[in-house]
Amino acid sequence: MQHDLPEFIYKVADRAVFEASLAAGRFVGQPIDRTDGYIHFSAAAQLAETIRLYFAGLGAQVLFQVATAPLGEALRWEASRGGEPFPHLYGELPMAAVTALAGLDVPADGRVALPDWVR
Repeated sequence: MQHDLPEFIYKVADRAVFEASLAAGRFVGQPIDRTDGYIHFSAAAQLAETIRLYFAGLGAQVLFQVATAPLGEALRWEASRGGEPFPHLYGELPMAAVTALAGLDVPADGRVALPDWVR
């Protein structure tokens, strides 16, 4: 699927998964990523709804940003929620690719204020 590539994409991960990824030097994946065989990401405009739907009420999460350009053809935009194209990475994500991060404790209603670097 052809898609105008944004400069950055975003991932929310459990803090323990993020820390294990830092130790491994590559993102080890959330359970859904390991099950599906690719890493699920969101574009900036999709992030708030992703957090509301899948992370409501969860503490100890990490939101991180990844530049899209170095990912090359391993990054594919595929129809997902409501048929909207979402970024999926079919390959390894080196943790050196993370360009920004923030701790995230998501309230029960799933509504969070996103950092200024989400764009």
